[in-house]
Amino acid sequence: MQTMSIALDDPTTYMNGPPHEFYTWLRNEAPAYWHASEKFAPGFWVCTKYSDVIAIERDVKTYSSSSGGALLEDQGEGTDMMMLNQDPPQHTRLRNLVARGFTPKVIRGMEPHIREAARTIVDAAMQRDGVVDFVPNFAAELPLVVIAQLLGVPYEDRHKLFEWSNKLIGANDPEYGAGGLEAALEASMELYMYAQSLADSRRDRPLDDIVTTLVTAELDGEKLSDIEFNVFVLLLSVAGNETTRNLISGGMLALFENPEQYERLKEDVDGLLDPAVDEMLRYVSPVMYFRRTAIRDAEVRGEQITEGDAVTVWYGAANRDEEVFPDAQVFDIGRSPNEHIAFGGRGPHYCLGASLAKMEIKVMFEEVLGRVPKMRQAGQVEHLQSTLINGIKHLPVEYA
Repeated sequence: MQTMSIALDDPTTYMNGPPHEFYTWLRNEAPAYWHASEKFAPGFWVCTKYSDVIAIERDVKTYSSSSGGALLEDQGEGTDMMMLNQDPPQHTRLRNLVARGFTPKVIRGMEPHIREAARTIVDAAMQRDGVVDFVPNFAAELPLVVIAQLLGVPYEDRHKLFEWSNKLIGANDPEYGAGGLEAALEASMELYMYAQSLADSRRDRPLDDIVTTLVTAELDGEKLSDIEFNVFVLLLSVAGNETTRNLISGGMLALFENPEQYERLKEDVDGLLDPAVDEMLRYVSPVMYFRRTAIRDAEVRGEQITEGDAVTVWYGAANRDEEVFPDAQVFDIGRSPNEHIAFGGRGPHYCLGASLAKMEIKVMFEEVLGRVPKMRQAGQVEHLQSTLINGIKHLPVEYA
């Protein structure tokens, strides 16, 4: 067996996007792979098969999110209060409280505002001449507007969320991460303070928004504590911004790299956009991995997992599992069925904002495909150096 070795714990590995050739080798030759690491000593298990990712995410009695957290990196003080880093029943309590702000009725009520915002964003971008950066001018703005609406953040403050989330997610990137971990910790504290100011203002003057809902909601006599609310705002600001932004950018890049699919979509937007969005989610998989910690001995693919071992599940690898997705490396906007796990492996941590994210993505592409006559890539794409997010920092485009 020919062996491969790529450092999944090194942010520079992702300078040109995820290492899909290595993922393929792992799925075929070492689906439960021990990755030695000095940075995260002694190392961690890498699981890349679709069925294994789902099984691990569902088995909360064996694989914990709270023991060690959901990332390999230390996330700092207070993040044990984040849903991402909790197990049932603590996770269930917090999720049920927060879910009050993400009901189907709430999401449907946001659609007119999302459409108006997307139209305004595309109109503004179309006024620019020459080469335009797709990321800040198209992809980044809509998630910021939506999060600002969700939280009741003043429109003029939305870019504070952009800057804070970039520092938090891009601490290892030379462009986003100036100041490194120290700057990331400073950004988290600034975001916590901002969140607290939002909570305090809504208690004094309730409004019809998610902040008011969250700071006043009760479930079995319990409310969110201040630290729980502040940590949730941090999670929403990062997850709701980074993932949606990078999916829109990554989806546009996939269309550029597959021009026959781009033309196919433009010819039948109404019929193909829904499956196209799902294919973008599968193909891009903006969140690359999450960590679980074994809280008892287990076995995966014949490998012995020992209590205390870090076990990582890789969504981008699982979403190209040939046993589940025929021609898995092919970007096919009509793919059906397409049971991707870009929002998680259907366990208790399945993304609470999945419906909202899909709505944002769909609306933005409706506006781009319907209002921009012809868009083409006009320069080199620049990827985020991150072990967590499959991100795009810059995507130059021009209009025909």
